[in-house]
Amino acid sequence: MTATAKSEASSLPRRRPGRGALTFLAGLLAVSGAIRLGLGMNEARALVPEAFEAGQSLTSAGCEPPPMELVAALRAREDRILVQEAAVADRNAALALAEQAIAKRLEELRDAEASLSATLSRADGAAEADLAKLTAVYESMKPKDAASLFEAMKPEFAAGFLGRMRPEIAAAIMSGLSSEAAYSVSVLLAGRNALVPKN
Repeated sequence: MTATAKSEASSLPRRRPGRGALTFLAGLLAVSGAIRLGLGMNEARALVPEAFEAGQSLTSAGCEPPPMELVAALRAREDRILVQEAAVADRNAALALAEQAIAKRLEELRDAEASLSATLSRADGAAEADLAKLTAVYESMKPKDAASLFEAMKPEFAAGFLGRMRPEIAAAIMSGLSSEAAYSVSVLLAGRNALVPKN
């Protein structure tokens, strides 16, 4: 061997004997495992649907059946849940009906309140109109005749009419009253706004 051939041979990596055979054997094993795995999957796919289609039990398909106590407990729990769901549905329906009834009742109450308010307003207006007419009648009377009527009235009632009259007419009527009646009416007129807030 020449020197150049020796140097070229020494620069090449040395191969260990038997290394190629090990690689070859590992590849064969991998291919064999893949083939077996593929065949096993096909058998499993073929067995399971056939077992269930034929009506076989889980034990013949290779699965243990669940304990009967567990099955009974799960069925009882499902029954309880169904009963609870039905109760909740009934309660929701009852609440919806109650809400509708309450809304209807509130609407009726609003209508009744509006009607009552209108009636009270009309009644107040009518009463005020009646008082205004009666006050005008007393104002148009002669002070001496009106004084004799006011003398017979309760002081609170007389003070109400005298407070609505024009001051000069009220003064003429009060001058015809007895001193006791005039004093009582004056006290009531002076004190009727005493309780009104100042601020």
